[in-house]
Amino acid sequence: MPASPRRVVIADDEPSLRKVLSSLLRREGYDVQEARDGEEALALLNSDVAVLITDLRMPKLDGMQLFRRAISEYPDLKVIIFTAYGRITESVEAVKLGAFDFVEKGTDNEHVLQVVRKAVASYELDLRAPRKPQGQIPPQLGRYGLVGTAPALQKVFSLIDKVADTPSTVLIIGESGTGKELVARALHEHSSRKNESFIRINCAAIPKTLMESELFGHEKGAFTGAVHSKPGRFELADRGTLFLDEIGELAVEMQVKLLRVLQESEFERVGGIKTLRVDVRVIAATNRDLVKEAAQGNFREELYYRLNVVPIQLPPLRERLQDIPLLVSHFVSRFNERLRKTVSGLSDDAMAALLRYPFPGNIRELENIIERTVVLAEGPVIELRDLPPNVAQTAGAQLPPPPRMSQPQTPSSRPPATSLKEIVRQETERVEREMIQRALSETQGNVTQAARHLGISRK
Repeated sequence: MPASPRRVVIADDEPSLRKVLSSLLRREGYDVQEARDGEEALALLNSDVAVLITDLRMPKLDGMQLFRRAISEYPDLKVIIFTAYGRITESVEAVKLGAFDFVEKGTDNEHVLQVVRKAVASYELDLRAPRKPQGQIPPQLGRYGLVGTAPALQKVFSLIDKVADTPSTVLIIGESGTGKELVARALHEHSSRKNESFIRINCAAIPKTLMESELFGHEKGAFTGAVHSKPGRFELADRGTLFLDEIGELAVEMQVKLLRVLQESEFERVGGIKTLRVDVRVIAATNRDLVKEAAQGNFREELYYRLNVVPIQLPPLRERLQDIPLLVSHFVSRFNERLRKTVSGLSDDAMAALLRYPFPGNIRELENIIERTVVLAEGPVIELRDLPPNVAQTAGAQLPPPPRMSQPQTPSSRPPATSLKEIVRQETERVEREMIQRALSETQGNVTQAARHLGISRK
């Protein structure tokens, strides 16, 4: 049962089915609303609804029309297609277009609950993930939906350019909140597969007992609740792209089966004997150190090497200080439009606090901070007092001293920063200095190797 009730809308023109399904979900603790047709369901939707369960055949607005309009207006919404036997093809097509899953009428209650639980878990994970970009980002501010001009981000852009239109497997590595899904979508949308399916599965949101069926599908009678055969995510992604998010959460026993598919492009459904072949481009993402996980026996070394054909490392926000003002401006504009506000920007003190804050949640955390402050700001400019206390208190903190160096340094005689431009410059210099010293330490003082590691010139 969810810790806090999640809203679910059920759209079906059969009163008895709505009543049974509503009763089942309410007993699980969900906040359920019912709709007799597509138009009524659309009127019930808002940004607080986590899941929409809809029939395909309904008056006024059928299920497919409702689905398309719902995900267009509410991208985070998870749509489950409730379908009668014989309409599986249409349901599979809906999943390829972005529906979360489909459930056949007559399926036992436990299976229905499992699908809804997965949908809610995925919805909650997506709420903590970076939002999909709205509108075009000016070229001078970034590319591929990623805002920033830092050298480390330019390296990411270059890698996307080179590998997007190839069949090579890509492993995206980065801390939570750095934009891994945005990179995965960019790889798909700038490839020759862009008109085919982009299927995403979050390995952290699927129970281990259901993962095999989720990836490879199942045949009728394969287990309790398997009333009919069902394709898995690999089948749905055929000729397209499969994005395996949080791959480090995958159970070891499933890693063996995934490795076989990656190597041979074939598999069997759970309970099946027929071997199926697919053409799928796989992109994986993780916030874990898979080399360390492999050394500890938690991740198969051969799978790591199979996934790590082209690694893309996303830098944390604390290593992209020069991008913070750009991101702030981008988010303020977005939330002004979404929330009908007229915030013009941040004061110098507020920006200085953001530049000194370490951002453990990276861009996702910055986005949440800006949304909160745009909502609560009392004037046209976000002041230091408008920021969350844990962020605002960094404004008065002393900057950490630079690391000890092997060569003597001349103490800096710079006056304290008094303008936003000077604050950004000083903070960027501080981070660059620390990264260079760390790289020199790791390479035992070899300047050439340190420069190569950082992607900068030897000078």
